Amino acid sequence: MRSKRRRFWALGAVLLLTGLLLAPGAWAQDEGGDDAVIYKKKTVYNFEDDTITGDLTRPDQEFLTGRKLAHHKSLIRIRENFRVKVLQSAKDL
Repeated sequence: MRSKRRRFWALGAVLLLTGLLLAPGAWAQDEGGDDAVIYKKKTVYNFEDDTITGDLTRPDQEFLTGRKLAHHKSLIRIRENFRVKVLQSAKDL
């Protein structure tokens, strides 16, 4: 049982050391080497010499007409016997 534990720990140590030996390649990236891209602080684009040609297409007539206002009956109904209902509910208490 003890030999299995030792083998397990030994294998883990070997894998850890292998990982640590291979990892510095990923850490050693150049921050500002010869191949680094240098950008200007300000870039100006000039479109003065460009000519744009084309036709403006729009309908000759007005195709959409405004909707007429619809007249509906009121959705609010005025209760005529509301006071009677309130008094009845008070009596029921």
